[in-house]
Amino acid sequence: MTEPAGVGFPPRLPVSVGALIVDAHDRLLVLKPTYKSGWTIPGGQMEDSGETPWEACRREVAEECGLVVRSGRLRCVDFLRPRPDHAGGVRILFDCGSVDDDALAGIVVQAGEIAEFRFVDDAEADRLLRPAVRRRVGAARRSSSVLYLEEGRLVGAVPG
Repeated sequence: MTEPAGVGFPPRLPVSVGALIVDAHDRLLVLKPTYKSGWTIPGGQMEDSGETPWEACRREVAEECGLVVRSGRLRCVDFLRPRPDHAGGVRILFDCGSVDDDALAGIVVQAGEIAEFRFVDDAEADRLLRPAVRRRVGAARRSSSVLYLEEGRLVGAVPG
């Protein structure tokens, strides 16, 4: 739908979701997309059909690597300011727990979008992940609390 400028439509920012998924050794699942540089975690844009963040997370994980996510918990919300070369938006990260050996054997990456996957320790994740994802994932993996981030950095005190 094309929205007329200045007619009272609220501003829109993209919302995307990501999933923290680990193996039995607490190594993080990372994916190598074909359409951008670097590595990332399973996830993607919410659809504007009324899909919830949790539904988007489950859909994206299934599409990108064939895993069925049944449970998870909110780990962080990260706000990225719009820039001339980037739309900005809100990134929501869920901890989807660990996968067992049977699930690992069933991982099938999305043809044409994902080149490969790996399970990596935190040091390797820091080396592979793109900067914004690295900050978000690192903050979430180091904390047991739900976090509010801006540009991948913890906001110490949210005014209330």
